[in-house]
Amino acid sequence: MFNFFKKKKEPEYDVTNLQITDLDVGFIFEYDLKNWVVKEKYEYQWNTNNFSYEYKIDSGDDMAFLSVEDEGVLKLAIFRPMKIRKIDEDVADEIVKNEKAPRQIHYNGEQYFLNADTAGHFRECGKKTEDWEELISFEYLNDEETKIVSISQWDEETFEASEGIAIESYQISNIIPGS
Repeated sequence: MFNFFKKKKEPEYDVTNLQITDLDVGFIFEYDLKNWVVKEKYEYQWNTNNFSYEYKIDSGDDMAFLSVEDEGVLKLAIFRPMKIRKIDEDVADEIVKNEKAPRQIHYNGEQYFLNADTAGHFRECGKKTEDWEELISFEYLNDEETKIVSISQWDEETFEASEGIAIESYQISNIIPGS
């Protein structure tokens, strides 16, 4: 009843000039001629003292992940989960056996080169627990650096893979805050 008198929490962003770095759960934006809703937000803290964010996004007929990394230069990518066995090489076994990732892999008839292998921590934002999970991320790029294969190692033998494309900030538009 007395909530009426409580001061509303001010947003941490300028509603008249929303940027990709302002995204949060519930936000809506346009990409690839579709409206996308941010369903979940994840944070990565890399051992390089950098942070990045990932957003689970849904357009109603499609689901993907938007990766946002801002280290002075904004790097964006859209990812979709894939089966690690679709990679021509047995990457997971090689990582476990040799304790390092192969320098190159082949996926969908294209060659990818190891761009980064970084250890870090992951958490889902908005959860009541602040527990962070450890991971190692292996990022592979094609020759043009437009396509990405990302492999995450969560423990000794648990791996996830996703395929992605690098995008530019102008491809995301009409950002609207959630209600």
